[in-house]
Formats: sequence, C-alpha cells, structure tokens
Amino acid sequence: MTLPVPPSINHQYATVNGRRLLSSTGRAYKAQVGRQMWVMLAQSPCAPSFRERVRSGPLALSIRFFFSTSLRRDLDGGLKIAQDAICEGLDVNDNRIIETHLYKHVDKTNPRIEVSLSCLPASSPES
Repeated sequence: MTLPVPPSINHQYATVNGRRLLSSTGRAYKAQVGRQMWVMLAQSPCAPSFRERVRSGPLALSIRFFFSTSLRRDLDGGLKIAQDAICEGLDVNDNRIIETHLYKHVDKTNPRIEVSLSCLPASSPES
C-alpha cells in the first residue's frame, strides 16, 4: 500500500507541561493513515481473511520511504509513527511486528511511503 510520508520527528511530538505528547500534526497523520487503511480494507474482497491472518501470528513490516531529498530526513525518523498508524488502522498491536525493513529513496515529485506487511510463520514457544 502507498501512504503519505510521516511528519518529521520534530513535528510528531510536542511538549506540554513537561510531558511529550503526540502533536496535532502527528494525530492528523495517524487519522489520515487510519482512514486510508479502512478504505483499502473496505475495497478488498480478501479483507476478512487478511485481518484474521495479521491478528494470528508474527508480522514483518517493510517500508520504502520516498523523500523529496535524501539529505533532509533520517530513515528511521518516520518508522514509529508509520508503524503505529498502520497497526492501529488494522486494529493490530504493533508489538506483533518482529521484523522490520527500511529503505530510503528520493522522488522529488511524489514523496510517499510504500508499505508491505507480511505474516511470518509462527515460531516455537519460548522456553
């Protein structure tokens, strides 16, 4: 799926009375991604089986960041908010993601992120 580039880390959080909180920009991003996830699932005939699969085992997340320039953004600065937004949109706890892949590209005319969420084989029970 293709989603908007998350706000920079400097715009994701605000300090209010000494506490770090998600900023209005961060909340707006998460709401936008949530709406896009809902629309995507509503249009997919595979949505029920997909939801069941992502809720039943470990997951791998791959994000390709396409920035307008390579120098202004760190690769990992958008990971947490994008991961949270995607998982909240799917109603999945993000602690289920046990593998993450990040890639950085430049696309001056079409900044975006391209996301892939995969179900991994269940591992053996912990000792």
